[in-house]
Amino acid sequence: MMNLMTTIFPVGAHLAGWRHKDAWPKTNMRFEVFIAQAQLAERGKFDMLFLADGNAVRAMDDPVMFVANTNTDRPSTYDPLMLFAALTQHTRHIGLFCTAVTTYDEPFLLARRFGSLDHLSNGRACWNIVTGNYEGDSHNFGRSAHVPRHERYERADEFVTICKGLWDSWAEDAFIEDKATGHFLVPSKVQRLNHVGKHFSVQGPLNVARLPQGYPVLASAGQSEPGRELAAKHAELIFSVALTKEEAQEFYADQKARVERRGRNPDAVKIMPGVTVYVGRTAAEADELYAELQDLIPPPVGVASLSKFCRQDLSGYPIDGPLPDMSEEVVGMTSYRKSIDQLAKQQKMTIREMYKLIVPSAGHVIFKGTAGQVADQFEDWYRSKAADGFNVINPVQPRSLMDFVDLVIPELQRRKLFRTEYPDGTLRDMLGLPTPQRQINPHGAWEFAKQA
Repeated sequence: MMNLMTTIFPVGAHLAGWRHKDAWPKTNMRFEVFIAQAQLAERGKFDMLFLADGNAVRAMDDPVMFVANTNTDRPSTYDPLMLFAALTQHTRHIGLFCTAVTTYDEPFLLARRFGSLDHLSNGRACWNIVTGNYEGDSHNFGRSAHVPRHERYERADEFVTICKGLWDSWAEDAFIEDKATGHFLVPSKVQRLNHVGKHFSVQGPLNVARLPQGYPVLASAGQSEPGRELAAKHAELIFSVALTKEEAQEFYADQKARVERRGRNPDAVKIMPGVTVYVGRTAAEADELYAELQDLIPPPVGVASLSKFCRQDLSGYPIDGPLPDMSEEVVGMTSYRKSIDQLAKQQKMTIREMYKLIVPSAGHVIFKGTAGQVADQFEDWYRSKAADGFNVINPVQPRSLMDFVDLVIPELQRRKLFRTEYPDGTLRDMLGLPTPQRQINPHGAWEFAKQA
């Protein structure tokens, strides 16, 4: 069966989603709207909730975009790990999947936070490993420029390796809490990490017991060459960007092959492209929502939004002319830029045509129509080896998520493509992923015994 996750941006994924008449009237720092989305998604039996993150207030140098507030800028939002810790108390089954940046964090602190979330949720944590796609983050961490790409990915590899080692600190049965003997734990069942590397020196052990999942599910979204290799080495879930089925199939085949070359089982890695869904009880109803949102985008905002996805200022080019060449590498995440450049060249699209395509899709492919028509597209991609599942992106909240749960989910269930009930166990069990075996560090165990 396919896997489904959904983004829970309360402003909606469409640039003008928060302005629509069916959107929540207020969303900023309103915990209740996150609870409502989480519980609605859980009613739909989704695998996971997804929440992205960053380390800066973005677009302040672009007044057009700063005022319009795109869903990816997030000028005011909760820390995802703290938010998800709170949501563990309002959900029972759904996975909690959020971004955390390796470039501006420390492995011990992050391993502890995700370990805590996995315990609080009884095994529902998932980490989206990113190196940071916004150069402005650097100014909040004592740097004048973004860390170069090769260094970010090198650091990320070491960072994730350390986290895995820290999550292996304790055996599952280390904490016996034996009142009769007075032994709270078994000293031989803990190990230090004793890592000394290029970027980090971490002794360990982690002060969190063995996680319910062993490790949180590890995810990655990088589509550059180093991003694909990092995912092939560590990721169990890969969130991808594809504007056509053919592009998705190419990525799927390439990434599965990379995983296999690393000696890993490609069937134990889930590839889930983002899909923005416009569904209605009739095709006309879906078209109406799409048109209403399009009418809420002023052209300057559309061009500015496309510029953001392209990581290139397009305001100086004719709006009804072609996009400039974007084959050059740029700082930050380039997956959207490459997909847009490829599609624009193939279909000879103008800047206006492209922003009208990209803005409603939040940078992803659009599935639009009735529940049956949308389900047809999901099934086609799934059966054509373009995806193992999907990240369902909602243009207007809560309407779009509600319509997907009430209309599309039952159709997918009718086709036996999606579950009707949650299985028992952890998020790994739900995704069909193996639980990592604890790796013994002989040097860590020996050093502890010697000192004891």
